Amino acid sequence: MAARRRRRRLKKQTRKKLQVWGAVAAVIAVVWVAGNWSMVWPVLVAVFAAAVLGAAGWALLRAHRQAVGRDRAWRAQEEARARELSMAQVDALTWQEFETYIAELCWRDGCRDVVVSGKSGDLGADVVGYLADGRKLVIQCKKYAPHRSVSSQDMQKFVGTARLEHGADVALFVTTGHAFTRAALGLALRQDVVAVHRDLLGSWVKGAHLESLIPLNGSGGGTRRRPSA
Repeated sequence: MAARRRRRRLKKQTRKKLQVWGAVAAVIAVVWVAGNWSMVWPVLVAVFAAAVLGAAGWALLRAHRQAVGRDRAWRAQEEARARELSMAQVDALTWQEFETYIAELCWRDGCRDVVVSGKSGDLGADVVGYLADGRKLVIQCKKYAPHRSVSSQDMQKFVGTARLEHGADVALFVTTGHAFTRAALGLALRQDVVAVHRDLLGSWVKGAHLESLIPLNGSGGGTRRRPSA
């Protein structure tokens, strides 16, 4: 108990000493500023001005970033809306017209000798042609409702014929459906089949070049929007 009282007394004394020295330091600072005001005030003004300019610059930078972010979001929204408007026209096509339309997109992007099968029993080769660099292109077209997904069974059939039966160098599976199931997409990736779901098809319709879509292979909103087993 005595030791505890002694510690309390020492703390109290130390606190009083700190308060006294703090008061002395404050008085000295006031006296020094008063005596050297002509030298101090320009420094204070400069510090205040720098703080104001810094705050203004930060506010402008933040406003610029927010404006850029809003502009990007607006552009992405408008591009998505434009794709859907175009896809509404594609949705109105029959499956035969859809195959012909895909062939026209190939012609537009520099493919040559493009042929549309236009019949059943074509073993998955709805559209056949050659890319500008000479590689043989074989396309399977599935005219599905926007909410549908391409199944693994659909992909298996195309994988089994695209190269072995038709000698494809580049095999595309194009659908108006919103996605490929995980199993179908996994098979496409393993077998080097380019999976073009609704979002990628919308970009192709709006002017994206076929060569730029091939490396994307199933990426984008289509596979993330509503994953299927």
